[in-house]
Amino acid sequence: MTIPKIELSDDLSICRILNGMWQVSGGHGQIEPKAAISDMLEYHKNGFTTWDLADIYGPAESFIGEFRKQLPPKDLQQSQALTKFVPNPGPMSKSIVEYHVDQSLKKMNTETIDLIQFHWWDYNDPSYLDALSNLTKLQQEGKIKHLGLTNFDTERIKIMTDRGFKLISNQVQYSILDQRPEKLMTPFCQKHDISILAYGTLLGGFLSEKYLNYPEPRRVDLNTSSLQKYYNMIDAWGGWSLFQELLQILSKIAKKYDSSIANISTKFILDKPIVAGVIIGSRLGLSEHRQDNAQVFDIVLENEDLAMIRSVTSKSNDLFGLIGDCGDEYR
Repeated sequence: MTIPKIELSDDLSICRILNGMWQVSGGHGQIEPKAAISDMLEYHKNGFTTWDLADIYGPAESFIGEFRKQLPPKDLQQSQALTKFVPNPGPMSKSIVEYHVDQSLKKMNTETIDLIQFHWWDYNDPSYLDALSNLTKLQQEGKIKHLGLTNFDTERIKIMTDRGFKLISNQVQYSILDQRPEKLMTPFCQKHDISILAYGTLLGGFLSEKYLNYPEPRRVDLNTSSLQKYYNMIDAWGGWSLFQELLQILSKIAKKYDSSIANISTKFILDKPIVAGVIIGSRLGLSEHRQDNAQVFDIVLENEDLAMIRSVTSKSNDLFGLIGDCGDEYR
């Protein structure tokens, strides 16, 4: 399979579908390390060569390190691993930041991290600017290739760019249900040449045939962290019966292209301005959807398809008004 790539910068190309590793952090079923690494090698063989992970995703960075050891040397250059630096707010001296970055480097079995996507929990603590300043120093020293962000809002990214920080991406929640990025984030990122990496695009699996004509799940049915998180998003967006209307429309469009609801939902976001890639969670060793995901790139959504989707989403609540800008759900 050939999975299309896109340049995030001159020296970093990534797959337009990234393999998300939140699923190994617990809360998505027991992951067996050997089976996980074996599955990662299969992803790579199938052209899915870009991994999205974080220092707080349990063993994710160590899995990357072991995976890299098992990759043939010629394939190492073809693999990209984008991790996150997610510190607890507080002082962010160079030694503190460097300690965390060194831990990631060691676990990931690499001398340079392709992209660190920085996240900060508390905007009231301005030390995030110190963290970014010290990450920039580590970038100049060669420990980091590029700097990006995760779940920062537009206001804070403006502060950073005004101070001259060079950022190449921001990772935010973006789906047919949650189109908040279009309000402020997309125009700002277009102006400053910052790519968007989208997650939550399939709502943890809710955007699939499995939930079409499905009774509203009870809390006890929500057996993964993703399902719990995105059920709340569906609830805020407009509720289960409106969501069923959306699934009916997406199923109709999917049949037209001999594809799946997940394919249509992914392509809808991949076609959005400044979106470089969509992160799809990988339940390594438990389940995989590689063949299905690869079909996304054969689909060209037409205006009538987009109008059908809009006919449902126009009835929903305004998530920007309810929640705020990208990432505000975490603060």
